[in-house]
Amino acid sequence: MTFSEIPAPERIDVQAPEGNYAVYIGNKALKTLDVIMRLHGLNGKAVVITNQVLAPLYGNMLAELLSVPLITIPDGEQHKTLDVVRFVYDRLLELGIDRQGVLIALGGGVVGDLAGFAAATFLRGIAFVQAPTSLLAMVDASIGGKVGVDLPQGKNLVGAFKQPAFVVVDPSLLPTLPDAEWVCGAAEIIKSGLLRDASLLDAALYQRDNKAFTDVIRRAIQIKVDYVQRDPYEQDIRAELNLGHTFAHAVEKVSGYTWRHGEAVGFGLVAAARLSQAVGLCSAALPDQVEQLVGAVGLPTRCGFEPSDVRAAMRTDKKRQGEAMRFVLLREVGQPEIRDDVPSQAVLDVLESLRD
Repeated sequence: MTFSEIPAPERIDVQAPEGNYAVYIGNKALKTLDVIMRLHGLNGKAVVITNQVLAPLYGNMLAELLSVPLITIPDGEQHKTLDVVRFVYDRLLELGIDRQGVLIALGGGVVGDLAGFAAATFLRGIAFVQAPTSLLAMVDASIGGKVGVDLPQGKNLVGAFKQPAFVVVDPSLLPTLPDAEWVCGAAEIIKSGLLRDASLLDAALYQRDNKAFTDVIRRAIQIKVDYVQRDPYEQDIRAELNLGHTFAHAVEKVSGYTWRHGEAVGFGLVAAARLSQAVGLCSAALPDQVEQLVGAVGLPTRCGFEPSDVRAAMRTDKKRQGEAMRFVLLREVGQPEIRDDVPSQAVLDVLESLRD
Protein backbone atom coordinates (compact mmCIF):
# COMPACT_ATOMS: atom_id res chain seq x y z
CA MET A 1 0.00 0.00 0.00
CA THR A 2 1.42 3.40 -0.94
CA PHE A 3 0.96 6.53 1.11
CA SER A 4 -1.50 7.96 -1.41
CA GLU A 5 -3.76 4.94 -0.85
CA ILE A 6 -3.96 5.45 2.92
CA PRO A 7 -7.05 7.44 3.97
CA ALA A 8 -6.18 10.71 5.67
CA PRO A 9 -6.66 10.26 9.43
CA GLU A 10 -9.18 12.31 11.35
CA ARG A 11 -7.59 14.91 13.63
CA ILE A 12 -8.68 15.99 17.10
CA ASP A 13 -6.72 18.95 18.48
CA VAL A 14 -5.82 19.09 22.15
CA GLN A 15 -4.99 22.34 23.95
CA ALA A 16 -2.34 21.92 26.65
CA PRO A 17 -0.26 24.39 28.68
CA GLU A 18 3.05 23.07 27.33
CA GLY A 19 1.81 23.32 23.76
CA ASN A 20 -1.10 22.02 21.74
CA TYR A 21 -0.96 18.63 20.08
CA ALA A 22 -3.11 16.46 17.83
CA VAL A 23 -4.65 13.02 18.04
CA TYR A 24 -4.77 11.38 14.60
CA ILE A 25 -7.35 8.60 14.17
CA GLY A 26 -7.58 6.37 11.12
CA ASN A 27 -6.99 2.92 9.71
CA LYS A 28 -3.38 2.44 8.59
CA ALA A 29 -2.46 5.72 10.29
CA LEU A 30 0.65 4.10 11.78
CA LYS A 31 2.05 3.76 8.26
CA THR A 32 1.93 7.57 7.95
CA LEU A 33 3.96 8.17 11.11
CA ASP A 34 7.03 9.37 9.22
CA VAL A 35 4.93 11.91 7.33
CA ILE A 36 3.26 13.16 10.52
CA MET A 37 6.63 13.50 12.25
CA ARG A 38 7.89 15.72 9.44
CA LEU A 39 4.65 17.70 9.59
CA HIS A 40 5.34 18.41 13.26
CA GLY A 41 9.00 19.27 12.69
CA LEU A 42 10.37 16.26 14.57
CA ASN A 43 13.66 15.91 12.75
CA GLY A 44 15.91 14.75 15.59
CA LYS A 45 17.24 11.24 16.02
CA ALA A 46 14.33 8.97 16.90
CA VAL A 47 13.96 5.60 18.59
CA VAL A 48 10.95 3.28 18.93
CA ILE A 49 10.25 1.64 22.29
CA THR A 50 7.93 -1.35 22.52
CA ASN A 51 7.58 -4.64 24.42
CA GLN A 52 8.66 -8.18 23.63
CA VAL A 53 5.20 -9.19 22.39
CA LEU A 54 4.74 -6.25 20.03
CA ALA A 55 8.27 -6.12 18.65
CA PRO A 56 7.69 -8.91 16.09
CA LEU A 57 4.12 -7.79 15.34
CA TYR A 58 4.66 -4.06 14.76
CA GLY A 59 7.89 -2.86 16.35
CA ASN A 60 10.30 -4.14 13.73
CA MET A 61 8.03 -2.88 10.95
CA LEU A 62 7.80 0.62 12.40
CA ALA A 63 11.52 0.84 13.14
CA GLU A 64 12.24 -0.20 9.54
CA LEU A 65 9.69 2.29 8.17
CA LEU A 66 11.35 5.11 10.07
CA SER A 67 14.91 3.74 9.74
CA VAL A 68 15.44 4.09 13.50
CA PRO A 69 16.59 1.79 16.33
CA LEU A 70 14.21 -0.29 18.42
CA ILE A 71 14.30 -0.62 22.22
CA THR A 72 12.44 -3.64 23.57
CA ILE A 73 11.30 -3.94 27.19
CA PRO A 74 9.55 -6.79 29.03
CA ASP A 75 5.77 -7.05 28.76
CA GLY A 76 3.49 -6.48 31.74
CA GLU A 77 2.61 -4.04 34.52
CA GLN A 78 5.12 -5.75 36.85
CA HIS A 79 7.88 -4.34 34.64
CA LYS A 80 6.71 -0.71 34.83
CA THR A 81 9.51 0.11 37.24
CA LEU A 82 12.42 2.46 37.78
CA ASP A 83 14.79 -0.41 37.00
CA VAL A 84 13.36 -0.70 33.49
CA VAL A 85 13.46 3.08 33.08
CA ARG A 86 17.17 2.92 33.94
CA PHE A 87 17.60 0.31 31.21
CA VAL A 88 15.90 2.68 28.74
CA TYR A 89 18.18 5.57 29.82
CA ASP A 90 21.24 3.40 29.21
CA ARG A 91 20.04 2.42 25.74
CA LEU A 92 19.26 6.03 24.82
CA LEU A 93 22.76 7.04 25.83
CA GLU A 94 24.28 4.15 23.87
CA LEU A 95 22.29 5.24 20.80
CA GLY A 96 23.47 8.84 21.09
CA ILE A 97 20.01 10.37 21.60
CA ASP A 98 20.39 14.08 22.36
CA ARG A 99 17.93 16.77 23.44
CA GLN A 100 16.49 16.95 19.91
CA GLY A 101 15.71 13.24 20.07
CA VAL A 102 12.26 11.69 19.76
CA LEU A 103 11.01 8.71 21.75
CA ILE A 104 8.13 6.85 20.04
CA ALA A 105 6.04 4.70 22.39
CA LEU A 106 4.50 1.77 20.50
CA GLY A 107 2.29 -0.27 22.78
CA GLY A 108 -0.33 -0.25 25.46
CA GLY A 109 -0.58 1.77 28.63
CA VAL A 110 2.50 0.26 30.27
CA VAL A 111 4.76 1.13 27.33
CA GLY A 112 3.24 4.60 26.99
CA ASP A 113 3.52 5.38 30.71
CA LEU A 114 7.09 4.16 31.02
CA ALA A 115 8.35 5.65 27.76
CA GLY A 116 6.65 8.95 28.54
CA PHE A 117 8.31 9.08 31.95
CA ALA A 118 11.67 8.33 30.38
CA ALA A 119 11.09 11.08 27.79
CA ALA A 120 10.07 13.55 30.49
CA THR A 121 13.24 12.97 32.52
CA PHE A 122 16.01 12.02 30.07
CA LEU A 123 18.24 15.08 29.49
CA ARG A 124 15.48 17.05 31.29
CA GLY A 125 13.03 16.18 28.55
CA ILE A 126 12.93 15.03 24.94
CA ALA A 127 10.07 14.82 22.45
CA PHE A 128 7.62 11.97 22.84
CA VAL A 129 5.12 10.39 20.43
CA GLN A 130 2.30 8.08 21.48
CA ALA A 131 1.45 5.23 19.08
CA PRO A 132 -1.00 3.15 21.14
CA THR A 133 -1.70 -0.42 20.07
CA SER A 134 -4.26 -1.48 22.69
CA LEU A 135 -7.84 -0.28 22.86
CA LEU A 136 -7.34 0.91 26.43
CA ALA A 137 -4.32 3.00 25.47
CA MET A 138 -6.09 4.42 22.40
CA VAL A 139 -9.06 5.77 24.33
CA ASP A 140 -7.40 6.65 27.62
CA ALA A 141 -3.75 6.18 28.54
CA SER A 142 -2.19 7.84 25.48
CA ILE A 143 -4.05 11.13 25.96
CA GLY A 144 -3.58 13.73 28.65
CA GLY A 145 0.10 13.61 29.45
CA LYS A 146 0.08 11.54 32.64
CA VAL A 147 3.17 9.29 32.61
CA GLY A 148 4.92 7.33 35.32
CA VAL A 149 6.00 4.07 36.87
CA ASP A 150 5.03 1.93 39.84
CA LEU A 151 6.73 1.40 43.19
CA PRO A 152 6.37 -1.74 45.32
CA GLN A 153 4.05 0.29 47.55
CA GLY A 154 1.58 1.18 44.80
CA LYS A 155 0.78 2.07 41.22
CA ASN A 156 1.97 5.22 39.43
CA LEU A 157 3.53 6.70 42.57
CA VAL A 158 6.43 8.18 40.56
CA GLY A 159 5.48 10.20 37.52
CA ALA A 160 5.19 13.45 35.64
CA PHE A 161 2.99 15.35 33.24
CA LYS A 162 4.53 15.03 29.77
CA GLN A 163 2.38 15.93 26.80
CA PRO A 164 3.09 14.00 23.59
CA ALA A 165 4.10 15.80 20.43
CA PHE A 166 1.13 13.96 18.90
CA VAL A 167 -0.82 10.70 19.18
CA VAL A 168 -1.51 8.26 16.34
CA VAL A 169 -4.52 5.97 16.86
CA ASP A 170 -4.71 3.19 14.28
CA PRO A 171 -7.82 0.99 14.74
CA SER A 172 -6.54 -1.42 12.06
CA LEU A 173 -4.15 -2.76 14.74
CA LEU A 174 -7.01 -3.99 16.91
CA PRO A 175 -7.78 -7.33 15.16
CA THR A 176 -4.54 -8.75 16.59
CA LEU A 177 -5.54 -7.67 20.10
CA PRO A 178 -6.40 -10.63 22.37
CA ASP A 179 -10.01 -10.80 23.56
CA ALA A 180 -8.90 -10.11 27.15
CA GLU A 181 -7.24 -6.85 26.09
CA TRP A 182 -10.24 -5.88 23.98
CA VAL A 183 -12.60 -6.05 26.97
CA CYS A 184 -10.03 -4.17 29.08
CA GLY A 185 -10.34 -1.27 26.66
CA ALA A 186 -14.10 -1.56 26.81
CA ALA A 187 -13.90 -0.85 30.55
CA GLU A 188 -12.46 2.63 29.96
CA ILE A 189 -15.04 3.41 27.28
CA ILE A 190 -17.85 2.32 29.62
CA LYS A 191 -16.33 4.63 32.24
CA SER A 192 -16.50 7.49 29.74
CA GLY A 193 -20.12 6.62 29.00
CA LEU A 194 -21.02 6.69 32.71
CA LEU A 195 -19.39 10.08 33.04
CA ARG A 196 -20.58 11.83 29.89
CA ASP A 197 -22.33 9.78 27.19
CA ALA A 198 -25.12 7.30 27.96
CA SER A 199 -25.14 6.15 24.32
CA LEU A 200 -21.87 4.31 25.02
CA LEU A 201 -23.62 2.09 27.58
CA ASP A 202 -24.80 -0.50 25.07
CA ALA A 203 -23.15 -3.93 25.21
CA ALA A 204 -23.76 -4.42 21.47
CA LEU A 205 -21.22 -1.68 20.70
CA TYR A 206 -18.40 -3.81 22.07
CA GLN A 207 -18.79 -6.75 19.73
CA ARG A 208 -15.56 -7.23 17.82
CA ASP A 209 -17.39 -7.27 14.49
CA ASN A 210 -18.90 -3.82 15.05
CA LYS A 211 -18.12 -2.03 11.77
CA ALA A 212 -18.70 1.36 13.37
CA PHE A 213 -16.31 0.86 16.26
CA THR A 214 -13.91 3.56 15.07
CA ASP A 215 -16.66 6.04 15.86
CA VAL A 216 -16.93 4.59 19.38
CA ILE A 217 -13.18 5.15 19.77
CA ARG A 218 -13.47 8.71 18.50
CA ARG A 219 -16.29 9.54 20.91
CA ALA A 220 -14.39 8.13 23.88
CA ILE A 221 -11.26 10.06 22.89
CA GLN A 222 -13.24 13.28 22.61
CA ILE A 223 -14.55 12.82 26.16
CA LYS A 224 -11.00 12.34 27.46
CA VAL A 225 -9.80 15.36 25.48
CA ASP A 226 -12.59 17.53 26.88
CA TYR A 227 -11.56 16.64 30.42
CA VAL A 228 -7.82 17.15 30.02
CA GLN A 229 -8.28 20.49 28.26
CA ARG A 230 -10.39 21.79 31.13
CA ASP A 231 -8.05 20.46 33.82
CA PRO A 232 -4.60 19.56 32.44
CA TYR A 233 -2.97 18.90 35.82
CA GLU A 234 -5.83 17.04 37.52
CA GLN A 235 -6.54 19.75 40.06
CA ASP A 236 -10.32 19.68 39.70
CA ILE A 237 -12.81 18.09 37.29
CA ARG A 238 -10.32 15.75 35.61
CA ALA A 239 -10.33 13.69 38.80
CA GLU A 240 -13.72 12.40 37.64
CA LEU A 241 -11.82 10.23 35.16
CA ASN A 242 -10.79 8.15 38.19
CA LEU A 243 -14.28 6.67 38.40
CA GLY A 244 -13.76 3.06 39.53
CA HIS A 245 -9.99 3.51 39.77
CA THR A 246 -9.63 3.75 43.55
CA PHE A 247 -10.99 0.22 43.73
CA ALA A 248 -9.16 -0.84 40.57
CA HIS A 249 -5.65 0.19 41.61
CA ALA A 250 -6.10 -1.50 44.98
CA VAL A 251 -7.28 -4.75 43.37
CA GLU A 252 -4.34 -4.66 40.94
CA LYS A 253 -1.90 -4.27 43.81
CA VAL A 254 -3.46 -7.01 45.95
CA SER A 255 -3.45 -9.36 42.95
CA GLY A 256 0.25 -8.77 42.40
CA TYR A 257 -0.76 -7.26 39.05
CA THR A 258 -2.11 -10.55 37.78
CA TRP A 259 -5.35 -8.64 37.20
CA ARG A 260 -5.12 -6.49 34.07
CA HIS A 261 -5.85 -2.81 34.55
CA GLY A 262 -9.04 -2.92 32.47
CA GLU A 263 -10.32 -5.95 34.36
CA ALA A 264 -9.78 -4.11 37.64
CA VAL A 265 -11.48 -1.00 36.23
CA GLY A 266 -14.51 -3.07 35.22
CA PHE A 267 -14.81 -4.42 38.74
CA GLY A 268 -14.11 -0.94 40.11
CA LEU A 269 -17.01 0.55 38.16
CA VAL A 270 -19.37 -2.00 39.68
CA ALA A 271 -17.97 -1.29 43.15
CA ALA A 272 -18.20 2.49 42.69
CA ALA A 273 -21.82 2.22 41.59
CA ARG A 274 -22.67 0.07 44.62
CA LEU A 275 -20.87 2.50 46.91
CA SER A 276 -22.85 5.35 45.35
CA GLN A 277 -26.04 3.58 46.36
CA ALA A 278 -24.67 2.71 49.80
CA VAL A 279 -24.06 6.37 50.66
CA GLY A 280 -27.45 7.41 49.32
CA LEU A 281 -26.44 9.10 46.07
CA CYS A 282 -28.35 6.89 43.63
CA SER A 283 -31.07 4.28 43.41
CA ALA A 284 -30.48 0.54 43.10
CA ALA A 285 -31.21 0.78 39.37
CA LEU A 286 -27.82 2.36 38.60
CA PRO A 287 -25.55 -0.31 40.15
CA ASP A 288 -27.73 -2.98 38.56
CA GLN A 289 -27.30 -1.31 35.15
CA VAL A 290 -23.53 -1.00 35.58
CA GLU A 291 -23.10 -4.59 36.76
CA GLN A 292 -25.18 -5.97 33.90
CA LEU A 293 -23.20 -4.03 31.28
CA VAL A 294 -19.78 -4.82 32.76
CA GLY A 295 -20.63 -8.50 32.91
CA ALA A 296 -22.13 -8.51 29.41
CA VAL A 297 -18.90 -7.32 27.80
CA GLY A 298 -16.91 -10.00 29.64
CA LEU A 299 -15.38 -8.03 32.50
CA PRO A 300 -15.30 -9.30 36.10
CA THR A 301 -17.99 -8.11 38.49
CA ARG A 302 -16.64 -9.99 41.53
CA CYS A 303 -13.24 -10.52 43.13
CA GLY A 304 -12.08 -13.04 45.68
CA PHE A 305 -9.69 -10.87 47.66
CA GLU A 306 -10.12 -10.14 51.35
CA PRO A 307 -11.97 -6.79 51.63
CA SER A 308 -9.64 -5.54 54.36
CA ASP A 309 -6.63 -6.20 52.12
CA VAL A 310 -8.18 -4.23 49.25
CA ARG A 311 -9.10 -1.38 51.60
CA ALA A 312 -5.57 -1.35 53.04
CA ALA A 313 -4.09 -1.15 49.54
CA MET A 314 -6.05 2.06 48.99
CA ARG A 315 -3.90 3.81 51.62
CA THR A 316 -1.06 4.25 49.13
CA ASP A 317 -3.34 5.56 46.39
CA LYS A 318 -1.87 8.81 45.07
CA LYS A 319 -5.35 10.39 44.99
CA ARG A 320 -5.79 10.29 48.78
CA GLN A 321 -5.84 13.56 50.75
CA GLY A 322 -4.19 12.94 54.10
CA GLU A 323 -6.02 10.00 55.62
CA ALA A 324 -9.16 10.60 53.55
CA MET A 325 -9.77 8.48 50.47
CA ARG A 326 -11.28 10.17 47.44
CA PHE A 327 -13.92 8.26 45.53
CA VAL A 328 -15.65 9.25 42.31
CA LEU A 329 -19.30 8.28 42.73
CA LEU A 330 -22.43 8.69 40.62
CA ARG A 331 -25.77 10.33 41.26
CA GLU A 332 -26.83 8.96 37.90
CA VAL A 333 -25.31 8.52 34.46
CA GLY A 334 -23.66 11.80 33.53
CA GLN A 335 -23.64 13.12 37.10
CA PRO A 336 -20.37 12.14 38.83
CA GLU A 337 -19.50 13.45 42.27
CA ILE A 338 -16.11 13.41 44.04
CA ARG A 339 -16.36 12.47 47.72
CA ASP A 340 -13.75 12.26 50.45
CA ASP A 341 -16.14 11.54 53.32
CA VAL A 342 -17.07 7.94 52.54
CA PRO A 343 -17.09 5.78 55.69
CA SER A 344 -14.51 3.02 55.64
CA GLN A 345 -17.13 0.51 56.71
CA ALA A 346 -19.24 1.34 53.65
CA VAL A 347 -16.26 0.51 51.43
CA LEU A 348 -15.68 -2.77 53.26
CA ASP A 349 -19.37 -3.67 53.02
CA VAL A 350 -19.38 -3.08 49.25
CA LEU A 351 -16.26 -5.18 48.79
CA GLU A 352 -17.76 -7.97 50.88
CA SER A 353 -20.95 -7.86 48.78
CA LEU A 354 -18.85 -8.33 45.63
CA ARG A 355 -16.66 -11.10 46.98
CA ASP A 356 -16.85 -14.37 45.03
